[in-house]
Amino acid sequence: MSQPSLFSAEAPKVPTVTELTGLIKDLLETSFQNVDLEGEISKPVVSSSGHLYFTLKDSGAQMPCVMWRSTYQRLSFKPAHGQQVQLTGDVQLYAPHGKYQLIVRSARQAGLGALQQAFEKLKQKLQDEGLFDSHHKKQLPPFPKVVGIVTSAQGAALQDVISTFEKRYPMITLRVYHAAVQGVQAAPQIARGVNYFATQPETDVVIVTRGGGSLEDLWPFNEEVVARAIFNCPIPVISAVGHETDFSISDFVADVRAATPTQAVALMVPDLNDLRFQVEELHRSVHFRMEQRLQRAKDRIQSLAKTYALHAVMEKVQRQRTHVDHLSKKTLSLTEMMLMQNRRKLEQLQSRLMQQNPNQPLELGYSRVWQGDEWIRKASDFKKGKPVRIEWKDNKLDV
Repeated sequence: MSQPSLFSAEAPKVPTVTELTGLIKDLLETSFQNVDLEGEISKPVVSSSGHLYFTLKDSGAQMPCVMWRSTYQRLSFKPAHGQQVQLTGDVQLYAPHGKYQLIVRSARQAGLGALQQAFEKLKQKLQDEGLFDSHHKKQLPPFPKVVGIVTSAQGAALQDVISTFEKRYPMITLRVYHAAVQGVQAAPQIARGVNYFATQPETDVVIVTRGGGSLEDLWPFNEEVVARAIFNCPIPVISAVGHETDFSISDFVADVRAATPTQAVALMVPDLNDLRFQVEELHRSVHFRMEQRLQRAKDRIQSLAKTYALHAVMEKVQRQRTHVDHLSKKTLSLTEMMLMQNRRKLEQLQSRLMQQNPNQPLELGYSRVWQGDEWIRKASDFKKGKPVRIEWKDNKLDV
């Protein structure tokens, strides 16, 4: 004979809380085993013992969940707040608190299939429009001066880019446009960052970057608004999203795809130490070639100096030099002779000039007699009673 129910007429006894909770516990735990459930993780906390506690919720309800340490350690991903997941587990009622919870036995990220389908659909659409065609790809400048970076100002990717620039090419100017790289608002902010640098003519290259993550984490870089902003940017764009194995729509549409943020810098600028080495090598090469050319020229001159033709020319030059010397001496002799002749003629002319000099008698001690402006040369020209002036070499006297 079966035991009477607590609600049967045969047992009008009022049940205790413990008894009722025990019945509910038996009913729940036997009816809701191996349950599949989908929702959003809220406020995950790992206890000191390694167990994971969180709440699974949707727009209308929520349920406490527990994942024991052994299960948590086997997960292929790290549960995060706001993450959409699919869980499998058993519903359990914790009698002391009168609360039910889900004991999670397995977990997987939700929506990956749908995201992958959306990724392939958009990729095919943009590819058909020609956004991935190689003839649209712009060349990176060999020595950029100003680089625009679109990423989170708090992200590790930005620090990787800055530190790599400092090591390889410290003279660069970096300008950062802060944008969320995860979440609903990320894609519009990334697109605005690319569009901003597109209006800055002094910017030489734009880097769109973030670190690695799941497909959901990287999804903003698979949005059409980001792809079209990159394609329409007149400045070369490098997409450096995630790790080497991660590919996003921005990688396909960008002018250059970098596997990591660090590689983006390596693709964009040379290593300054390598440049120094190349300059030194070029200097040595030029110096060596110049020495070779000079040596070849010296050898050529020495070879020509030994030829008969050069000796014949040198002998002819020597004969001409001797002839020139002879003519020079002859010309000098004729010039001296002409100078002596001219000097004698000059002396004769000077002597004749002195003879005809009217003052010559005065030089010899004679004197002149003047009456007014008339030089009295003869006695018959002298007029008595008129003033007289006597002129000597050194003076005149009125008488």
